[in-house]
Amino acid sequence: MPEYEFADVHLPRGVTRKEATRLLTERAEYGHWELYRLTLLRDGSRKVRLRRRIIRQVRATW
Repeated sequence: MPEYEFADVHLPRGVTRKEATRLLTERAEYGHWELYRLTLLRDGSRKVRLRRRIIRQVRATW
């Protein structure tokens, strides 16, 4: 089963949808993150949880 690491991002109420899309796209493209969960809070802010797969390298013993 794959292992993941998570990062939480809080976007305040004043951030537009276009700005949020740009920010999350940059994180996905350059940090290899993917959107795991997005929660719209009652005050208009967004709570975003990103994840990326942890790739463990197996040491070769010769």
